[in-house]
Amino acid sequence: MRILVVEDEKKLAASLKRGLEADGFAVDVALDGTDGLWRAREQSYDAIVLDIMLPGMNGYKVCETLRDEGNWTPILMLTAKDGELDETEALDTGADDFLRKPFSHLVLVARLRALMRRGATERPVELRADDLLVDPNQRRCWRDGTEIELTAREFSVLEYMAHNAGTVVSKQEILDHVWDYDFEGDPNIIEVYVRHLRKKIDEPFGRSSIQTARGAGYRLNKDGR
Repeated sequence: MRILVVEDEKKLAASLKRGLEADGFAVDVALDGTDGLWRAREQSYDAIVLDIMLPGMNGYKVCETLRDEGNWTPILMLTAKDGELDETEALDTGADDFLRKPFSHLVLVARLRALMRRGATERPVELRADDLLVDPNQRRCWRDGTEIELTAREFSVLEYMAHNAGTVVSKQEILDHVWDYDFEGDPNIIEVYVRHLRKKIDEPFGRSSIQTARGAGYRLNKDGR
């Protein structure tokens, strides 16, 4: 498995390279965003570890550019910053996961392996359930031609359900895909977001497209009803 590490802190980049190679990965290192983008374009990688604060081109721009070019290599973003806005921007530009410094090497490897198990799956341009339209790239949502304003987290929950339309997804599956891996809050927070979504995408349009599968989770009906 070949990994690209894009990190401008030389000591950290060298440490990541040594640690990942000790775990059996082949590792290339780029010390700035411009070189990282070039390497990601020229070589095929199983995953990219991408710092946000980089010289030349920041990690957000590198990630956004790759996604715009149709490169869906799994990306794990690193940042020294702390806050939901940075996490949201990372995910909105196309990153697959997010890890704050300082971090455990074991956690980094576990997340990389999880990303690589999913693979470089291309995101569809838009997701439909009858008259409900979800656009993952623009992170916008419409029903019957009317745009619906959603918060970043509401959209992420709806996007995951739309990706799995017609299939029951559990609360834990939603948590695993929308929240941090280290989320330690109440899983029932999912009920709050589902309730918010129903009030926005269903009730005003006379729909009941988000169904509760008692004891199992939730299902977004494919016919949008």
